[in-house]
Amino acid sequence: MAEVSSLAVFVDFENLALGFQDRKDRFDIQRVLRRLVEKGKIIVKRGYADWSRYSDYKRSLHEAGLELIEIPRRALTGKNSADIRLVVDAMDMSYGKEHIDTFVIVSGDSDFSPLVAKLKENGKRVLGLAMRKSSSDLLVNACDEFIFYEELEAELAHERTALRRSRTGDGGEVFALLLETLTALQREVAGPILASMIKDTIRRKQPSFSESAYGYRSFSALLEAAQAAGFLQLSTDPRSGTYVVTEFQAAAPATTPPARATAPPARATAPPARRVPQRRPRPGPAAVPEGGAGSAEETIPAGVNSEVLSTADKGAPPPPSRRRRRRRPEGSGPEGGEGAGDNGMRRSRRRRRSRVRDTAREALP
Repeated sequence: MAEVSSLAVFVDFENLALGFQDRKDRFDIQRVLRRLVEKGKIIVKRGYADWSRYSDYKRSLHEAGLELIEIPRRALTGKNSADIRLVVDAMDMSYGKEHIDTFVIVSGDSDFSPLVAKLKENGKRVLGLAMRKSSSDLLVNACDEFIFYEELEAELAHERTALRRSRTGDGGEVFALLLETLTALQREVAGPILASMIKDTIRRKQPSFSESAYGYRSFSALLEAAQAAGFLQLSTDPRSGTYVVTEFQAAAPATTPPARATAPPARATAPPARRVPQRRPRPGPAAVPEGGAGSAEETIPAGVNSEVLSTADKGAPPPPSRRRRRRRPEGSGPEGGEGAGDNGMRRSRRRRRSRVRDTAREALP
């Protein structure tokens, strides 16, 4: 059987509280311990803080078996000596308890980097765990392994998926526990996963576990039932004759989402352009050639009879325009007044008399 590591866990709770300031959820110590128990057997669990400031967490930490070390806050400096007390206890345990081979520092404070280096000099394996927001890169790089709390949340969602899938069979919660343990061992063990390793890990997670409570006469019978349900594949170790898990399905197979409908084909022809009605140009004044009015290539104005122009002399006055003159009402005129109408009548009489005389002259031989 593989040798099981012994762990000592030291929690700098004030550093964790710093990372949880902007989060709505609370720190879950059980989630941390479930992850660490996969590494080995936890021997020591201690938490350091001014617990008068975090009294809401004391009950859950006590139930998890943590020894709460009270470090009052200093009034002058505004800081406490929790970091120093944690370092002293860790170094004392490193020299006094040789059977503890793995130290877990639950903090992201870079001040613990010298402690990590000293523990590694003494042949100890050092793990770190903290919030990503409150973790220093110096401490992360100094540890043999560093686990971010956010990763535990993702693993919890994965375990819930495995639980929902396992409960669809006849095994119920025991299959969920089995698949959860296999997932943990796959992260930690590089070689084959033996049946004895699986049972030891389950016992560390749940000391009261017994396969007979679920109706199986042995742990091998439980593995055979899980294989029959399609959760894992087993083979036999040629040396020991025990079962070895070769494959397992920790999560429900992902279903391929239906293909999205293809976009409608593009229109072959562009829509017809909107026809804009064109305005007809208004007739302007007739263009006069460069030669003037007496030019031989004089343009005939619109609306004038061409025969009249052909027989008339060049010096003859042009025919009267067909445009009707707008008559002004009596009493109106450019000068206005009462005499404006009489003046107009006199001018019209003179024009009629002049036309009569011109007609009479033309009639004479």
